This record gives sequence, structure tokens and C-alpha cells, in this order.
Amino acid sequence: MSSNMSDKKWDSVLRSMDRREFIRTSVGAGLAMFAPRFASAQSGKPYKLGLLLPVTGTGANYADGAIKAVMNATAEINSRGGFLGKHLIEVNYRDTHTKPDVAAREARDVINRENVQTVVGTYSSACAMAIQEIIHEQKILHLAATSNSSKIVNENYTPYTYQFCPNSRMQSGSVVVAVAEMIKKNGWKSYATIGQDYEWGRQTQSGFVEALGKASSSVELKKELWFKLGETQFASYISALMAAKPDFVYGAIAGKDNRTFIQQAKAQGMFKRISYPGGLISVTELQQQRKSIPRGMIGLARAPFFAHLDQPLMQKYIKMHRAKHGEDAYPTDWAVMHYDAIYGLEQAINKAGSIATEAIKTALKGATIDTCRGRATFRDCNNQLNIPAGYVGAVKDHPDYPFPIYDLDTMIIVKAEDVWVPTCGDVQKLQKKRA
Repeated sequence: MSSNMSDKKWDSVLRSMDRREFIRTSVGAGLAMFAPRFASAQSGKPYKLGLLLPVTGTGANYADGAIKAVMNATAEINSRGGFLGKHLIEVNYRDTHTKPDVAAREARDVINRENVQTVVGTYSSACAMAIQEIIHEQKILHLAATSNSSKIVNENYTPYTYQFCPNSRMQSGSVVVAVAEMIKKNGWKSYATIGQDYEWGRQTQSGFVEALGKASSSVELKKELWFKLGETQFASYISALMAAKPDFVYGAIAGKDNRTFIQQAKAQGMFKRISYPGGLISVTELQQQRKSIPRGMIGLARAPFFAHLDQPLMQKYIKMHRAKHGEDAYPTDWAVMHYDAIYGLEQAINKAGSIATEAIKTALKGATIDTCRGRATFRDCNNQLNIPAGYVGAVKDHPDYPFPIYDLDTMIIVKAEDVWVPTCGDVQKLQKKRA
């Protein structure tokens, strides 16, 4: 079942969209197709894009910005006639519920029923890996804009998946760069970790522990805690962390769980007793917790707009986003990465001169593209984009924004090449053989 919306109607949805509104207008129908209404006689066949993101489940608070980014970018491209000036984009949306089995079912259905040529999504790494098997089997392009387990481009590699975000190994490594300096400066001897018990959480934590062991071999991991996705009561976990008395805690937590954990840890006084460096504090957390998030906390972001204000594409996107959603609205990390994915796809299509999947895949291979984060190149052996691996900084108020950002004078931006799997030979040893 599908529902068509004109650009004007969708514009109004975007301006006022919250989680409930989006569920009412699209998810209730199971599938929403947002199609342009201004096709001309000269237009070629439409380009069908599948968008798989959660508006339910733990990733829902990140998906809001991602959905807006995809719809804003495709609307702008369609205002120019679509891809190659003649292929208008149709966006077919599905809710993954942040569940791998649902993501796999919806991916297969949207490919077979709607004949989409590219799938964008899925937020959850477990969901991304679940759809990769289908992607490879059906030979459909997959743009992993925020799903960032390193397994997506290494152990589970398929030539049809391109990763536009720093993978979990890169992300963990970027935190280690900063934390290793703090260990040396503060004389820290021990730490504990807490993480979401699923693919991304496990990969991120293990990547951090492995990299920190090499960078600061004398520091001891005293305790590891894991919790299920969607946890709402963290009191026992926080008490266990404080009872362990580590010098610092590393958290591999994202989504709504991250917001809940930070709020409850602050209420229990954990941050006054134990340092908490390198936990995920993206623009979403900075905006949603602008009054309560502790100033001075050292956080990690994936694609913060304020780190790349000198980039032309970032300037263009901020202007577009604020025009659509209000003067105080700035794009989240998740929005930036999805915006880059859509324009990366357009650049590959322009290079190929075709919307044929194999031609686009060939054009993307090893390609250098313009992004909001600057010029970046896909690694030839696994299709990982070499955008910054992570942004580590202290939360600080800024007069130009209605929410805190990172201290721009001390923020560390870590290069991809400094922390990813060192050589393509090493990468290829990890990759499974596919037909």
C-alpha cells in the first residue's frame, strides 16, 4: 500500500515533522512513496530510491534528521530535472523499527515490489548487515550513510555497499587518540566500559579496548557492562560503574539509549566522580540536551556541521536546512552523512553518464567526491570513504548557536588513514569470499 504526496504537501510535513506525525503519514501505510509531480515530456524514467530508517526503536531520534536530509536533497536535485537533468527521483520509505529481521524483510519487499535501484540506510549496523545479503544477491546499490560497524566494509564486504560514515574501528581509534593523551596527563590507571549489546556496541567497544591496549598498555580494564537496546533504567549499571571506581568510563551507546544514560548518570552524580571521555555526543545530543548536558564533558561526534563551516557544500546545506526548518535549526551528524550520500550518488551518476547500477558502481569505485566534510575518496579495497574518523572535543556554549557545540580551539579531528585497517592486504584477509 502506498501514498503519494506532492512536493508542497511534503514540504509542510518536513517543516512540522516529529516522530508521531511521520508515523501517522507514512508508516501506518507500511510504505510511503514520495514522488515529484512536475515531470515533463522530456523526462526519462524515474530513479527509484529506497530509504530504510527507523522512526520507531532506539535509533528514531537520529533518523528524523536523516529523513529530512534525504528528502531535502532529492527535492533540490528534482528541481533541476532529477539525475542527469531528466531522471526524477522517487523515494520509497520503509521503517526498519531498528530490527534486523524487519529491515531484511522491508529491503527485499521494496526491491522486489518497487524495483528500487539504490537503498539508503539503515542506521543500525545489525540492520545494515542483514540487508547486505539481499543487496549482494539482487545487485542493488547500498549507501550506508550512518551504519558503521567495521564488518560492513571488512568481514561482510560486498562491492555494492559504500560506507559514507567512519566505521566503528575508525571511530574507536579516534577516541583512543584523545584518551591516550588524557591517560598520560592525568595518570589514569584503570577504566570500565558500558555498551549496547548488539553489533555496533560490541564492535565499537572491542575496537576501543584493542586500540587503547596498544596505545596505553599499562591501563587496566576493570569492568565491562552490557545492556539490551531500549533500556530505560540505568541505575544499577551506573551504581556498578561507580562501585568499580575506575579512573574513567568509556561508553559505546547511541540513540535514545544514549540520551537516557547521560541523563540518569548525571542525576546519580557519576560525572562528578568519574571522567567519561569519548562517549557519543553528536549534534543530536547537543540539541536535545542543550540545557542539561554537562559542559566540559569530552564527547565524540561523527559529522558535526560546526567543524566544516569552510566547506562550500556544508555552507549550502546549512542554508538549505535552516530555510526549510527554521533559523535555529542546524543539521545533525546523521543529516550531514545522508546528505553526502545523496550528492555522492549524484556525482557518480554524472561521472557514469548513466543511471544503470553497474555503471554507477564502477564510477563510485575508488572515486573522489565532494562532501560537506571536504573532498574524500573511497578506499578501493572496501568502499570506505576516507572522511574524518572522529571529532573529539569538550562541550562548550557558543554565542552563535542556541545549543552548545565543541570547543573549537581544542577539538581534535582524526584522519581516517591514522586509525583504519592499515593496508588493503590486511582488509582483504578479513573479507569473506562471495560469489
